Amino acid sequence: MEASSDITVLSALLPFVAIVFIITIGVVLLNLQFKKNIYKQQLLNEELKNKHQLDLLQTSIAVQEGERKRIAENLHDELGAILSISRMRMVQMEGDIGDGEHCETIAEIRSYIETSIASMRRISHELIPPQLEQFGLVPTLESITEQLSKTKKITVTLSSNDYLPELSWTIQLGVFRVLMEFLNNTIKHANASEIHIDLSGDKNDLWCLYRDNGIGLPEHIPLNGLGFRNIEGRINALEGQLTIGGSKAAGFTASIQIPLK
Repeated sequence: MEASSDITVLSALLPFVAIVFIITIGVVLLNLQFKKNIYKQQLLNEELKNKHQLDLLQTSIAVQEGERKRIAENLHDELGAILSISRMRMVQMEGDIGDGEHCETIAEIRSYIETSIASMRRISHELIPPQLEQFGLVPTLESITEQLSKTKKITVTLSSNDYLPELSWTIQLGVFRVLMEFLNNTIKHANASEIHIDLSGDKNDLWCLYRDNGIGLPEHIPLNGLGFRNIEGRINALEGQLTIGGSKAAGFTASIQIPLK
């Protein structure tokens, strides 16, 4: 009788034990699913945050370039026209006066105006290089490297493969700005005699390798300085990769990889 009673109690408890076990398993699975969902949400939030930061960066650079273009056009169309008219007037006055009393003064003023015109054109071209819009990245870089080499203070060589893909204006402008920053740093600080720029690419990526034989990265030009932050910002806006290296023995090197979409 006692054994039969124990079996009856055990039989009665088994469903409850099974229910508790199922509930426990369910709670564990729900907890795991909850943690998994939280992790997925964290990844999504991080992705959205990175996407938002990228959008802000790209918008910021686009606004900067738009402002550069506006200023360059105003300089060329308004200030350039005024200076050109003033120069023409000075030339006319020189002809009217001849060797008169104020001839040297007028000639001096004309010289100042011509210097201002040259400075205005240089600033305008630096803001938005007309060659880049008209001819593209490689021809513009070829022209710049040729001009620098003519100074005989530094030799700049540019090489690009014959299969370089067609590049969007955004990529051309971004790479151009970065390379101009590198060239400016080399000329000002590196005490280099040679610069090499290699461009290559395929349908998926554009690669750019910049090298000089200077003194490497001086201690007073940190990688977190304004110039390098601008470079990193432009590369990040293009969703590219930037690798910087160099030493006193090997000079400065920078490798850039940009995906082509």
